[in-house]
Amino acid sequence: MPSNPPLYELQKARLQAYAHAGYNFDPDKAADYTPATGWRVDDYETELPAEAPGPAEPHGAWAAAREVLRNYTFPPPGLITGIFLPDQPLDQRVMVLRGRFLLFTFWFGVRIGGVTDEIRTLPDGRREQVWGYNYRTLEGHFERGQIEFTVHKDLATGRVWFHIHAYSQTGHIGNPFYWLGFKLFGRMLQKRFANESVRRLREQVEEMLRKGWASPAAEQAPRIRATSSHKDAAEQLEENR
Repeated sequence: MPSNPPLYELQKARLQAYAHAGYNFDPDKAADYTPATGWRVDDYETELPAEAPGPAEPHGAWAAAREVLRNYTFPPPGLITGIFLPDQPLDQRVMVLRGRFLLFTFWFGVRIGGVTDEIRTLPDGRREQVWGYNYRTLEGHFERGQIEFTVHKDLATGRVWFHIHAYSQTGHIGNPFYWLGFKLFGRMLQKRFANESVRRLREQVEEMLRKGWASPAAEQAPRIRATSSHKDAAEQLEENR
């Protein structure tokens, strides 16, 4: 009996369509996106298990958080599911996000806008090891903006933490029913996404450490959710351009 093709193969056409979509905002003007100009700016943070001072441990909390971030397993699955090609380099990744609330299901495209992997020296002289990435909204998304996920380690104290930084604004929504639903529930869902994401990442890191964490093999990567029975994504992209 022939085996079914990998689920991400079934989604290649949709992913490729979003790969050619443009941003629905100008990332080069990020400095102008402030509450004073009508943008929401949000920061969320959670503590992770501390390590010994010095560089991140190979199988400690910092490295475990990096794996959770890379595999995008931390968002609440009842709210957001990410679909992407697992062998695509992170800095080239395009994702289709499936969002759900009430009886609605929405499909959005985002693109990784940058990957951070560095030792930072702060103004007070402290040094921290930082890894993470941001993604940016594409045409058809109900929001405009960028969200960044980073894991940090203070090299002097061993403190480890996860941080989310985002700026966003409601985008163009052509469908009046979607517009009303997003106006009523969008901000609440945005906060829920962030709060549950920091909680889930912390819990996943703690579980990995309890089980004697080691870097997972490629074949153990999370399954990519199939959406071949849904045509809403392409229709929504076209409708909201």
